[in-house]
Amino acid sequence: MSEKTTPTKATLSRPCVLIIAMAGVERFANKGVGSNLVTYLTGVVGMSTAAAAKSVIAWNGVSFMLPLVSAILADSYWDRYCTIAASSLLYVFGMVALTTWALLRTRMPRSTLFFPLYLISIGQGGYQPSLQAFGADQLSIGDDDDDDDDEDTEPGAAPEEKAKVKSMFFQWWYFGMCSGSLLGNSTMSYVQDNFGWGLGFAIPSAVMALSVVAFFCCTPLYKQQTQPKGAGRPSPNRIFMALRSILASRKISLPSREDNGDATSELELQEKPLKAEPADTKESLDEAAPTPSVAKVILGLLPIWAILLVFAVIFQQPTTFFTKQGMLMDHTIGVGSGSFVIPPAMLQSSITVSIILLVPMYDRMIIPLINAVTGGSDGITVLQRIGVGMVLSVVAMVTAALVESWRLRVPPVRLSIFWLLPQYVLLGISDVFTVVGMQEFFYTQVPASMRTTGIGLYLSVFGVGGFLGAFLITALEMATARPGNARGWFSDDPREARLDNFYWFLALLCFISFVVFTHLCKYYNGKSAPGR
Repeated sequence: MSEKTTPTKATLSRPCVLIIAMAGVERFANKGVGSNLVTYLTGVVGMSTAAAAKSVIAWNGVSFMLPLVSAILADSYWDRYCTIAASSLLYVFGMVALTTWALLRTRMPRSTLFFPLYLISIGQGGYQPSLQAFGADQLSIGDDDDDDDDEDTEPGAAPEEKAKVKSMFFQWWYFGMCSGSLLGNSTMSYVQDNFGWGLGFAIPSAVMALSVVAFFCCTPLYKQQTQPKGAGRPSPNRIFMALRSILASRKISLPSREDNGDATSELELQEKPLKAEPADTKESLDEAAPTPSVAKVILGLLPIWAILLVFAVIFQQPTTFFTKQGMLMDHTIGVGSGSFVIPPAMLQSSITVSIILLVPMYDRMIIPLINAVTGGSDGITVLQRIGVGMVLSVVAMVTAALVESWRLRVPPVRLSIFWLLPQYVLLGISDVFTVVGMQEFFYTQVPASMRTTGIGLYLSVFGVGGFLGAFLITALEMATARPGNARGWFSDDPREARLDNFYWFLALLCFISFVVFTHLCKYYNGKSAPGR
């Protein structure tokens, strides 16, 4: 069952809106646990600042890496609905186990804390990419890879209309996720700091469980996507064999705008989204002699994937060092008995507030403004949208470095925590451009049978970025250590810590990655993925 839309108006179907709401609930549960986790590890469990930051970053890295594995399995052997059903139950079980650990903390070894945390990661790994791809399946606009006689396809939908609806879905998907993140960041951190961690973990667990129940109850509303079989279905064995055959040649080919080329796949990389050839062509895929076309799709996306890793490192800062930075500042409002203590993790809500305010304005104000300046009518491409966000993330890290340098120069006076708001807001605005653009780019650049894999590729950027961030902390910790300060820039002593140097370092890395990104964009046709 799906809602029909007129070909002249871009709208989302009712099941699609329902899935977006479920994504918001999942973010509430996840942020209710993860946003304040570094405070829990340092203040309750007793870990050092650097160890807690690396633990949180590694946990986030695994959480974002696993979707790529589960996405390949979902596209190859399972279907999206069954993957969501199984992983959601595992997700809830991990949340309940974490709540139980918090209640029985005094009787539990510290190392056992990571069992429920990584159980949540496994559940999230299957849940998140499948839910997003499943939600996009509910769009009644048809697909370039779908049959023309699909009864759920909206008749007469123009390609421009399809692109507009897809872009709308990804924007409102991110809007829903940020709304849930806002509630998780703002309410759960306060509950955890003032009413206890057991209750602070129990509420997200209960909300996630109710969301799973709602998903099963609404099953009759969903449009079930038929998974292709045979040559049209991306078997992992065939993908890996094709990858091996390409890697054996020791080069990854990117199309040139001036290169006519004689390979169809290279022309497709330039002129349309990166898709495998149809199964009914003369050179159809054969099990015994696998074609590398699907692998070329993935390898063709790897340069953009790799250059976005630095942005993913910056993406991790609000839940780690930004929060620790806030703990060193004055986070009270009022004086005496009427004062109110602001949990430092609550400032993460400013990111989601800026996103929630900006997403509805994007199509109504930002795109018309860009068109008025450029004299065009198409807004900006997806790659241009990603690039704008990368520039804003550089500005955010420069701002964070300046504020931290100021904090170090004015002891013993403690700066107000609200001086951190600019860096949070700038990262929120950059997310509207880069993160939404990444979702649409990786989703539209793969065949319909690999859409979950496309979402997995997007999420894996943040997974590998998390591991890269943990590696950078370890390397810089060793490089900046000195006698009497074994942790260097990340010292637990606020008088010796130099987070400002770390922020300058990240700003430089992101600027370099942006320069490389602008060069790589020449090999991709931006019109294949409109970003409006």
